[in-house]
Amino acid sequence: MPLSFSSRAASLEIPLGAVQAPAAIRDEVLMLFDACAPSVHRYVRSCGVAPDVADDIVQETFVALFQHLHKGGGRENLRGWLMRVSHNLALKHRRTEGRRGRWQRPWSPLVENVRDPAAGPDAACVARQDQHRLRAVLQVLPERDRQCVALRAEGLRYRDIASTLGISLGAVAKSMARAMARLAAVLER
Repeated sequence: MPLSFSSRAASLEIPLGAVQAPAAIRDEVLMLFDACAPSVHRYVRSCGVAPDVADDIVQETFVALFQHLHKGGGRENLRGWLMRVSHNLALKHRRTEGRRGRWQRPWSPLVENVRDPAAGPDAACVARQDQHRLRAVLQVLPERDRQCVALRAEGLRYRDIASTLGISLGAVAKSMARAMARLAAVLER
């Protein structure tokens, strides 16, 4: 069952030590959960993690945020911080699952949920064909390029993507340029 982001109190379990924490921190984390949890979830899914595990990773990410803020950690660029932590947790899960030999195709959750509001069946057919070609291109992109595109699709700036993935700003720009060139070539056909 997918994580319900609208029922934050039921889905985000703040640690027991939170009773002593200032209410402002709890409120800030819950506000960030409401604002960022769907995009963190989409990004974790784009890393090839199953929906139920992605729900757990999102929750772990926000619990880590609570602990980070409770310990007096920095508040600058918390959205980037959330993406970085969720990225690391997703990779940790994939390494564990990789040893067991199972994980999902990375781009299916992002591309499958895109619907074309076009009126006619011809336009819908063309859109499905384009979507199929784009999905094929995304699946054969190098993993770093896929990660850059996924984070950019979530609204992160190149600087935040570089920080999240632990690569240089130039590497992000090159990955994005390569990926966009391939996607543009597919759409031009």
